[in-house]
Amino acid sequence: MNRDELAARIDHTVLGPETTWADTKRVLDEAAEYGMNACIPPCYVAEAAEYAPDVTLATVIGFPHGQNAPAAKREEAVVADGDGADELDVVINVGRLRAGETDAVADELAEIVAATPLPVKVIIETALLGDDEKHAACEAAEAAGADMVKTSTGFADGGAEVADVELMSEYLPVKASGGVGSYDEAMAMFEAGAERIGASSGVEIVEGAPQ
Repeated sequence: MNRDELAARIDHTVLGPETTWADTKRVLDEAAEYGMNACIPPCYVAEAAEYAPDVTLATVIGFPHGQNAPAAKREEAVVADGDGADELDVVINVGRLRAGETDAVADELAEIVAATPLPVKVIIETALLGDDEKHAACEAAEAAGADMVKTSTGFADGGAEVADVELMSEYLPVKASGGVGSYDEAMAMFEAGAERIGASSGVEIVEGAPQ
C-alpha cells in the first residue's frame, strides 16, 4: 500500500466537545493536502462542504452516546445529507443492545439507512461490549443495510483492538477508530481486516509510511 492508497483509507478526525470551525478547517486543509477523508462535527458540515468540496466528508449521528430518540437520529441524518455530508457514522444505542433489544436496534438503524442515500457506518463502541454483544451489534448493522461497522467513538475507555476488527470483519467492512495514532498501529488494523481508519493523527500515520 503506497502513501496515496493509505491516505485514501483514513478518516482524519476532529470530534472533541470544544471543536471550533478553526479546528475543523485545519483538519480539512490537512485532509486535502494528504488525500484523506475528514470526519467532522455535524454543525460544521455545511461550511465544510463549501470550504473543501473535494474532501470526502463524514459526520456523526447520535454522537457520542447513541441514545437520542430514533426520530431525532433520523432527522440528523437527513440534515447532514442536505448540508453536504458524504458519509454518516451512526452511534448504536448500546443500552438497548445490552438489554437484548436487538430488534429495536436494527429497526432504528434501518430507518436511518433508509432516510438518505449516504453510506452508513455503525459505531458499536466495542469497549463497552462483550463478544456476544459485539456479534449481536454487527448482526443488527448488517440486517439494517449498513455499509460498514466502526469500533469506537473515542469517548469510552478503550479503542480499536485487533481482535475486535477480526470479529467485526466477519460481517461488514470495518472502520477501526479510537487510539490508532501511528503508521504501525494503522497497519495492524489493516492486517486484521480493517478497510478504513478513523484517527485524529491522520497526518502522523501517513507521514510514518515508508517512502
